[in-house]
Amino acid sequence: MHPIQHAQMRPDHPAVIMAGSGEQITYGQMDEAANRIAHLLRGRGLAVGDAIAVLMENSPRYYEIYWAAQRAGIILVPISTHLTASEVAYILEDSDAKLLFTTPLFGPLVQQMQGAGMDLPLLIYGAAGENSADAALADCPVTPIGDQSAGRLMLYSSGTTGRPKGIVPAPLADPGVEAATPLMMLAVHGFHFPADGSSMYLSPAPLYHAAPLGWSTTVHRLGGTVVVMEKFDPEGALAAIEKYRITESQWVPTHFVRLLKLPEDVRSRYDLSSHSHAIHAAAPCPAAVKQAMLDWWGPIIWEYYAGSEGNGMTMVSSEEWLAHPGTVGRAILGTVHVCDDTGAEVPAGAEGVIYFESPHPFAYHKDDAKTAEATHPEGWTTLGDIGRLDADGFLYLTDRRSNMIISGGVNIYPQEIENLLVGHPKVMDAAVIGAPDAEMGECVVAVVQPADMADAGESLAEELREFLSGKLARMKLPRLFDFRPDLPREANGKLYKRKLKEEYLTKSRAQ
Repeated sequence: MHPIQHAQMRPDHPAVIMAGSGEQITYGQMDEAANRIAHLLRGRGLAVGDAIAVLMENSPRYYEIYWAAQRAGIILVPISTHLTASEVAYILEDSDAKLLFTTPLFGPLVQQMQGAGMDLPLLIYGAAGENSADAALADCPVTPIGDQSAGRLMLYSSGTTGRPKGIVPAPLADPGVEAATPLMMLAVHGFHFPADGSSMYLSPAPLYHAAPLGWSTTVHRLGGTVVVMEKFDPEGALAAIEKYRITESQWVPTHFVRLLKLPEDVRSRYDLSSHSHAIHAAAPCPAAVKQAMLDWWGPIIWEYYAGSEGNGMTMVSSEEWLAHPGTVGRAILGTVHVCDDTGAEVPAGAEGVIYFESPHPFAYHKDDAKTAEATHPEGWTTLGDIGRLDADGFLYLTDRRSNMIISGGVNIYPQEIENLLVGHPKVMDAAVIGAPDAEMGECVVAVVQPADMADAGESLAEELREFLSGKLARMKLPRLFDFRPDLPREANGKLYKRKLKEEYLTKSRAQ
């Protein structure tokens, strides 16, 4: 099925509801808006295979643009709303985007880019003047364009360790505009989403990220309703589940941590009985956090491990996870190989770099060196993660290779320390990095967001040292605790550790 068909059969069925404002659009309205945008793209000379970019907050307009690109054969480039002007400009240039859709919220950032020489055509929703998207679309037909074909996404990595990397979109097996997609099959047969259009799906994360956009548009293909949070708020998410009788949802571990930090009376205040399937991914989930969520929500939680690169995937149900605590599951796309630094496979239980042997290898846009760095001599590809396989083929993640700290010649993986820290009742979030150290090469630094900044200080640092002692080897204990009101974490759950590392590197050079 496809939204085009749902618009014909159930034009008045809600396609999108904004959880905060209550704004909604039906399948009929979304279809007409997508057709208008497709006509506009053709009228401006954009052909199949050309790229457009979107820099915008969560809104029904995001889906209208997405479905326009999907019927005009256009490559859509979603851009993180947390990037700087120079980072956005880099993506626009690197992706060869011919048009940028945005809103007045990003006016200052757009002005910075224009001041630096950007002359890319703009269409701005909610604005007047020559760049008004609303005015440009007003007279466009609501009927389909004559040359419909499926579009593709050009996703960029989060840039947590350097410049964002564009992922070359894979060729389409079937360019037909209403062709089925692999995610549809996985949603129905893997995660058991309803295929009868009855899904009420909650999307609490930003739509520029691969998972929220991919899963929510898959729900559209299945005819369900997507309830979108303008911005994640833990109690607001519970309220949305109750109000809209949510049946399916998608999360990241940071959401779980913040939900669990809510007072017990708040957590128990809302009726979550409609909620039957919750999926999560994007970052390793601390085992204690996952167990606490299962204790609360029951065995409705599914986890997968994959990346925007699309080179492979693992999946695990609640029941499988309880039998193999900490796992991200067994491969359902591709074959997992764990290799040492020489490229040789290691035995079950040993840690190494995780590779996928897959029918869908990937390449980074305009960057052969980065593609080669991620490719094994056998042709397998990696997302840069370290992990291990057990004897039953279940995969466990240790950390990202780029996050490893080398202190006194010993390899230390921050994820283990971070998982423990977020379990402390006074800690909201934590990032562990290696800072330059003249004696040890690097020393372990814990950058902590307290639940209450009033607690920040040496007293809390000592409390956290005692909390970690006995749980970690002495060499892994943080030498320094740095308290911050927030951390540079993407809304998709990924930490910009690069920014923290650069800060400490700059301090070291200044000394």
